[in-house]
Amino acid sequence: MSTWKRDFASGLVVVTPVLVILFVANWLYNLLSTLPFIPTIEPPEGGVVAPGTPFSFVNDYLVTVYGFAEVIIALVTFVLLVFSAGYLMRTTSGRLAEGLLDNAINRVPGLRVIYNASKLAVETALTGTEDLQTPVKLEPWQGMRMTAFKTGQTTSDGREVVFMPTAPNITTGFVMEVDPGDFEETDEKVEEALTRILSAGFGDGNEEPVRPDRPAPSEVPGDADDD
Repeated sequence: MSTWKRDFASGLVVVTPVLVILFVANWLYNLLSTLPFIPTIEPPEGGVVAPGTPFSFVNDYLVTVYGFAEVIIALVTFVLLVFSAGYLMRTTSGRLAEGLLDNAINRVPGLRVIYNASKLAVETALTGTEDLQTPVKLEPWQGMRMTAFKTGQTTSDGREVVFMPTAPNITTGFVMEVDPGDFEETDEKVEEALTRILSAGFGDGNEEPVRPDRPAPSEVPGDADDD
């Protein structure tokens, strides 16, 4: 890759997330500031002090205070919405609504990538990946492997508790109790395994695609020159 392409790519990596955050923050503020009870918070028309008097500066001060109050109320409203959604996720109805939303967005090409990437970024930023230990490979059927993660927990009979997420929605999956000899540990990082699952297998650039063994051309019947 040439220098200017490398610089352009590096700039996109730095600038794009900032632009996305600013765009989303501005969109949320504009949305919340249009709620019916926010625009009604306005200073009295004409101010509270007659213009031209020694205390007319109070009017400008009140305009600033009321503008600041709008920002505070918008932020408080956003925080309350976040807490309400978090509390709703404790209930069966909330989890059902989240599943329906995930399924709906994951059906939209392009949008599902942004949605899942943002969701993974938020989850990683808030909780990190400490709860997910070494990635492992399970073989539930002969010849087919699936990616799972050790949780660091064991059962009373010595089995390992592993979590196998679904793709591309990694917030759902299966918790399984597996004998230590029934899975194979890998050398990849947790982030690499999560990236592969999140991208439905398309985002893993560290491994060569697995293809069935094919015979060499000289071994295929009919390829050899007839005498």
